[in-house]
Amino acid sequence: MKKTLASLAIASLVAAPAFAAPETYVIDGTHTFPRFEYNHLGYSTQVQRFTKTSGTVVWDRAAKTASIDIVIDAKSVDTGYAVFNEHIQGPDYLDTANHPTATFKSTAVQFDGDRPASIDGNLTIKGVTRPVTLTVTSFQAMPHPMLKKPAIGANAVTRIKRSEFNAGKNAPYVSDEVTIHIPVEAIQK
Repeated sequence: MKKTLASLAIASLVAAPAFAAPETYVIDGTHTFPRFEYNHLGYSTQVQRFTKTSGTVVWDRAAKTASIDIVIDAKSVDTGYAVFNEHIQGPDYLDTANHPTATFKSTAVQFDGDRPASIDGNLTIKGVTRPVTLTVTSFQAMPHPMLKKPAIGANAVTRIKRSEFNAGKNAPYVSDEVTIHIPVEAIQK
């Protein structure tokens, strides 16, 4: 009996670090389309998106820590109009010829209970890196019903001034403030 209890105790100690190990999730590019919105000449709020995104999320449930690394293909900007896509990719805005990607790399994640509430990190657009905080508006962790693998999803939002990223042409007529929404789905590696 003592030998069995000792074996169980040792087994639980050996298994504990594996249970608390960080899990890596790969961004699902077919369900992750960051979008940005801005006021256009006071007439309307325009909403555009990017169609190619990749990256990873590393999440340690037990320690309540996480890190996020997102790469957005800036050439995948989709305004719904090919000529405007080229305009946005030009040197006055995203300058995709010299800066083909935008990135977000987390520096800290704050949790509210078991859920991430905000994510501090560095956003790089057009070669300029600035700190931003993403507010997490929803979060879900559960087995993916079709893929039968662990999956996570979240929606996060932040606001930036495009002039701080050397992309401020036509401000203030076209608003300098841009709201960025990042809906993310990721599947465990």
